[in-house]
Amino acid sequence: MSELRVLAITDAADRPETGTFIGLHRAGVDLKVLLWEESAQIDWLRDAGVPHSILRLRSKFDRAGREVIRGHLAEHRPHITHLFRKMPIVNGLAAAKGNSTRLVLYRGIVGNISYLNPMDWMSFLNPRVDRIICVAEAVRKGLLDLGGFGLHLPEERLVTIHKGHDLAWYQDEPADLTTLGISGDAFVICCVTNVRPRKGVPLFVESLSAIPEDSRVHVLLIGNGMDSVPIADQIAKSPHRERIHVLGYRTDAPSLMAASDVSVLPSLKREGLPRSVIEAMAYETTPVVSDSGGNPELVENDQSGLVVPAGDVSALGQALSSLYHDRDRCRQLGKQARVRIATDFRVETTVEKTLALYDEILRLENSSRS
Repeated sequence: MSELRVLAITDAADRPETGTFIGLHRAGVDLKVLLWEESAQIDWLRDAGVPHSILRLRSKFDRAGREVIRGHLAEHRPHITHLFRKMPIVNGLAAAKGNSTRLVLYRGIVGNISYLNPMDWMSFLNPRVDRIICVAEAVRKGLLDLGGFGLHLPEERLVTIHKGHDLAWYQDEPADLTTLGISGDAFVICCVTNVRPRKGVPLFVESLSAIPEDSRVHVLLIGNGMDSVPIADQIAKSPHRERIHVLGYRTDAPSLMAASDVSVLPSLKREGLPRSVIEAMAYETTPVVSDSGGNPELVENDQSGLVVPAGDVSALGQALSSLYHDRDRCRQLGKQARVRIATDFRVETTVEKTLALYDEILRLENSSRS
């Protein structure tokens, strides 16, 4: 694999992506990464000796950015160009026009693609795309079921590769919740997400009514948009309103999660492989999730957390209440959640599967030439 040249183009590059880049580099791939200068992991790439360069794209139609990409394509001459996120994908595909590089795209959420949307023909529906790596099987199935006007994506174009992790990345100490007025014997439930209607946070707040009013439960709402009107309205009606802490965006979100007993993600639709659920599991915080998208691929119901039907307020409330009343079970599910990340969502596995995919693409190309 030492002869394989890959150009990866992304934006901020999260930890799993960066860990995969480092793994590919160490496996002998001649890899170059284009990413934003403010990426939190850029020093990690530098320390690992991964060749990289700064790319700033201002829009999906960035002429200057496309010229920069063309320059890297000409210089690096990649066998494969791997594109992450919408702006790099649209600009990267345009820049690769007329170039022989094979094209691999990343897709992280379910749905929101249509044959009626011209922009989608410039990205995931572009016939030049060789493979789309789906972060979850639910994402792959969603693309496979996409149809219209007799059109369908070829099944061989779609492959599922879970983002891999390393428990060593999750070492934050649990936060001191007494600074929020929460005692050590409290049962703490957190919800960490950037609020959108599909995240279902108001329904989560509503579901808390299933827990007795005189309980020692406290709730942490962490992420942008937690002060929205629909959430505030539900808090005002909640019997636990005095113990619901609207924290908003926090840089110490992992520490707050690590200090919680339960982490909830009540998504209504389109979930991929949510980072907040993975982080919760890595910190032995028991996940309670809806069955939206890739959530059930992460959390095995009643083995490494609890899975409830999306939008079912009653089922979510019963799940939370059951954990509140059985702390031993809650702790055991949290321990099993951490084991699941350590064994079934390893970054090494992601690297191995990505290498195998690259090899398959090139073997098919070589056989078509012969």
